[in-house]
Amino acid sequence: MLHRLLLRKGQNLFSIVKSPDSPQALLADERYSSALLFPFPSRVHHGIYSFDGEAYALRMNEFRHENALHGFVYNQPFQVVHQEETPTHASLTVRYDYTGDQPGYPFPFSLAVLYGLDRPEGSASSVLHVTYRAVNTGTTRCPIAFGWHPYFTLSEEPIDHLRLTLPTNTAITLNDNLLPVGQEPFANADDISLNERTFDTPFLVNFDDQEFAETTLWSPGFDTTLRIGQDKSFPYLVVFTPPRRDSIAIEPLTANVDAFNTGEGLQILNPGESASGKIWVALS
Repeated sequence: MLHRLLLRKGQNLFSIVKSPDSPQALLADERYSSALLFPFPSRVHHGIYSFDGEAYALRMNEFRHENALHGFVYNQPFQVVHQEETPTHASLTVRYDYTGDQPGYPFPFSLAVLYGLDRPEGSASSVLHVTYRAVNTGTTRCPIAFGWHPYFTLSEEPIDHLRLTLPTNTAITLNDNLLPVGQEPFANADDISLNERTFDTPFLVNFDDQEFAETTLWSPGFDTTLRIGQDKSFPYLVVFTPPRRDSIAIEPLTANVDAFNTGEGLQILNPGESASGKIWVALS
């Protein structure tokens, strides 16, 4: 998990990511701060799904809504497999190799995530890249989806002071168990005041014939914009405002909520096949 991120704009450094501030708080964290979500992000109702004619039952970990939530790699030990540093670039690659022993998911895989921090030539600002690659290391097909769950802030400024733009015109409607039941138009996504505005909403991303889409947070006080980008392998996005309103979760996802049952965005990997994608965070 990425626990701290400072990005530079000109001569100023901004704290970007909100996360637990001690090991004890991290162990008790139920917000999945900066968690890697795999082999499924968001929810699977009752943890039950069918794949290739077989029924499976995942371990439920969201009992209030009776769901399996956010996969099972978020609290697993990853290995550092590569790291490098230059005056304008630093990166760390971590990997988790799964043998197929978790309840309800007997499909081995290898998941590698690269965190890269770059300062483009001629720029005084830096960019974080988060790139994932998942490989089916088993002998049968497997269903997968990936997401990232960061909570963003701009140097602790209250989110009620910020304005949001979203790359969408379609919201996904949820039932009482926070599972998708349809879609509805979402208007005025290019200028949303977060003052007393709450979200716990998935969206279908509109790429407008581009290879990427960006969500932005603008701080009028700092006159600074935080950009969260996702390539076309991430056609979904979840926005969540926690009750403390000290941050906002902006979560790029490769699949919709409950994709193991709906198939919406779900990827199927044959043995040896891989899936990958990139997310980035920058200031302007």
